[in-house]
Amino acid sequence: MMKTALITGATSGIGLATAQTLAKNNFALVLCGRNKEKLNELKQELSQQVPVETLCFDVRDQKTVAQQIHSLTQSPFDKIDVLINNAGNAHGLDPIDKGSIEDWDAMMDINVKGLLYVSHAVMPQMRERKSGHIINIGSTAGKEVYPNGNVYCGSKHAVDAITTGMRLDLNPYHIRVGAVNPGLVQTNFSEVRFKGDTERADKVYQGYMPLQPQDVADVILFALTRPAHVNIADLTVMCTAQASSTVLKKE
Repeated sequence: MMKTALITGATSGIGLATAQTLAKNNFALVLCGRNKEKLNELKQELSQQVPVETLCFDVRDQKTVAQQIHSLTQSPFDKIDVLINNAGNAHGLDPIDKGSIEDWDAMMDINVKGLLYVSHAVMPQMRERKSGHIINIGSTAGKEVYPNGNVYCGSKHAVDAITTGMRLDLNPYHIRVGAVNPGLVQTNFSEVRFKGDTERADKVYQGYMPLQPQDVADVILFALTRPAHVNIADLTVMCTAQASSTVLKKE
C-alpha cells in the first residue's frame, strides 16, 4: 500500500534528495517550500513516478501552514503517513555578543517554531488513526555547542528536546518519532549562513569529502522502511573526516 510523505524544505539539499529517493521507493509526496517555480519543476519531474502535490508556504507563517495542510482533502494526500520536518537554516557565525537579532529570529522561527507549526497541523490526523511516522532533521549542532554557534546550536538543541517530547507524548498512539542528525553536508547551507558569500561557503567543504544530500536521504529511507515494531529514535551521521563539530581531518 502506497504511503504519503510530507516533506518541508523540499526544493533543495537534503529535502530534494529525500523527495527524489522516496519517489523511487513508491511514496506519494506532498512537497513544501517557499519557491513556487522550483516546486512546480519538481512536481513535473517526480509525478512521472508517483502522485505529487505541492504546497507553497513559509513555515514561519502559522496561519498559512495550517490552511495549506488542511486543504489536502483528496486521496492520497488527505492522509499523511510520514512527516519529514526538514526545513531549517543557519544565519551568521558570530560571537553571541555581536550576533544579529534578525539572524536569531530567523533561526528560532524556522528551525523551532516552523517545525512546531507544521507538526501541529499534521499530528492530529496521525493521532486519530493511531499511526504515523515523524522524522525531524536535527544536526550535530543539537548534540554539542561549538564556538560562535550559540543560537543556531540552541535551535537545534531545541529540536532534539522537542523530538524526545514528541516521542513520549505520541507513544500512546503508535506514532513513531525520530531524528536524523547530520554533520557537514555539502548543500547551500553555508551559502545561506554566510549570506551569499560563495567563496567563504565553498571553503567549508574543501580538503575533505563531506556528506552529500543523498547520503542523508538514504538514512531517512532506512528509518522509514524498518518493520513497524522498530523506531530509529535518534541517529547521528557524519562524514568520515568529521569526528565532532570542531574536529575535522583535512588533507
